[in-house]
Parts: sequence; C-alpha cells; structure tokens
Amino acid sequence: MSAPFPIRRMRRLRRTAALRRLVQETHVVPSQLVWPHFVVHGEGTRRPIAALPGVSQVSVDELVKDAERAATLGLGGIILFGIPATKDATGSEAYDDNGIVQQAIRAVKRAVPELLVIGDVCLCEYTDHGHCGIIRDGEVDNDPSVYLLGKVAAMQARAGADIVAPSDMMDGRVAGIRKALDGGGYSHVPIMSYAAKMASAFYGPFREAAGSTPQFGDRQSYQMAGSNGDEAMKEIQLDLDEGADIVMVKPAGPCLDLIRRAKERFGAPLGAYQVSGEYAMIKAAAERGMLDEKRAMWESVTAIRRAGADIILTYFAPALAEQL
Repeated sequence: MSAPFPIRRMRRLRRTAALRRLVQETHVVPSQLVWPHFVVHGEGTRRPIAALPGVSQVSVDELVKDAERAATLGLGGIILFGIPATKDATGSEAYDDNGIVQQAIRAVKRAVPELLVIGDVCLCEYTDHGHCGIIRDGEVDNDPSVYLLGKVAAMQARAGADIVAPSDMMDGRVAGIRKALDGGGYSHVPIMSYAAKMASAFYGPFREAAGSTPQFGDRQSYQMAGSNGDEAMKEIQLDLDEGADIVMVKPAGPCLDLIRRAKERFGAPLGAYQVSGEYAMIKAAAERGMLDEKRAMWESVTAIRRAGADIILTYFAPALAEQL
C-alpha cells in the first residue's frame, strides 16, 4: 500500500524540469521514427502540399537530400509513396522496374546506404480508379490484387528496399507477398503489414498528396470499421500467422486502445501511423493560435509511444528528432 498524504506527495518529483526528466517513464528517440515521403517524376521538384503544411511532393534528387537529413538526424528510416507518370486500371507503374518508387529506392540506397528504406506496397496511387486493387464487376477483386501486390513487393525488394509494407488490406496479402519475395530470392526482406487499418476520415490530406482518392465508392469493403476492436486483433493475428515481421495499427491517435491491446496480446514489433489528418489538425490549430504546436506534437507522439508502439510513422519525424 502506498503511504498516505502527507508522507506521499506526488508533486515532489514534478517540481523541476530536471526531476521530471529523471522519472520520465515514456521516451521517444529518433530511431523509433519513420518519415513518410511522396515521390514524383522530374528533377528539382519540391511541390508543397496544401493540406499538409511543411510536407511536399519531391523528385528523386530532392528526396536524396531529405534522406541524407534523415540519416544525420538518426531517424529509424523513411517510407516512400509514389506518384506515377500515368495511371491505368492495374496500377502497372507500381510493379515496373523503372517505376518512381523503384527509382527512388535505388537512388537513396546509393547515396545513403545505411538509411533504412521502406516501400509502401499498394496500388491506389497508381490506378486510374483510385482503389487498392483490380476492379471486377464494380468491386475490388481480392486474389488477383494479391498477385499484383506480390509483384510490387518483389520489385521494391529488387530495387533495394529494406522493408516492404503492404497497406491495401486485401485478405491473404501477407502470405502472397511472402511467397513472391521468397520465390524471387528476397527471403531476407521483412514485411511490415498495415495489419489493422481503419476506414478513417483522417486520411483526407494523404489522398490529396498521393492523388489516390477513389473515383467511385469508398474503401469500407476492405479497410476495417473503426468500431471493431476484436476484429482488429483477428486481423493482426492473421497477418502474423501469414509471416508478417512487423504489424501496424493505423490511424494511431484514434486507435490508442488497439495499440495497447496488440502490444499486450502479441508482443510482436508494433508500428503505428500518425496519419495525415492527425498531423494536419495540429498544424491547422497551431496556425490559428489555438494551441502550442510543439507541445501538441510531443503530447500526441508520446501518447502513441506510451500506448505501446515501437515504431511511429509521422510527418513530424524530422522536427521531433531535431528537438531531441
């Protein structure tokens, strides 16, 4: 039993900044942070994204500069989302050897070989309909989509990706990707699965940045309902059973309870994505003088870490690392 007041005064250890640092329970370090990037064709391009203040679409040469900065800051890595030159029904640039993400991976690994590079594996940025797979009879056809996702992952591995990260939410895609990687000679490449990805309103700014808004319908037939925590645990279990090396919960802020449940139940390396809408809310409120951006940034990321995330994908990554 704890000693009663006034013997036990909890405020004693809060009195100074030095005391607060001494007893701090949750720590965020740069190596836990992954910085998302949107890569476009061209040269010398750094095109600001209106919905994501401080974030830009960048060409490969500009990405290399950011990669060098990420390495200097000691970040855990970068994750790449590609903006193709052209789109088609099957998202063919995603699995083209000269696709934008493959170009970007090769350039970064040449310039900064020690930096961990993650390839986002999905089709939505590359398809003319904006969905995460092949459309048949007005719906996303699961199994042919999984086959193409395997091709995407193998092509990214061939380009030099350290990790592939499927974000599509097709059933069985982790097993399909593992088979494609192993069959292509890339059995050493880990899979970081977006295992519990909700159909969330917080993805809006990302869809502007990636040009991936569905041209019809929505993604609720394959992304999860945010109300279903037990289903999220089943999704994570399935992905681990299929060979996922790291699992992820997305979005992070609205799913802190699921992060905690996943860490306690599975104990596997666990990522969480502080998505575009979470970032944009803080930036927008700060721009209007409604809150302190620095404090809100730290509070939100610390909460994700406290919930149990080992890896945090966040657009705040370089700002956080610079302040550590």
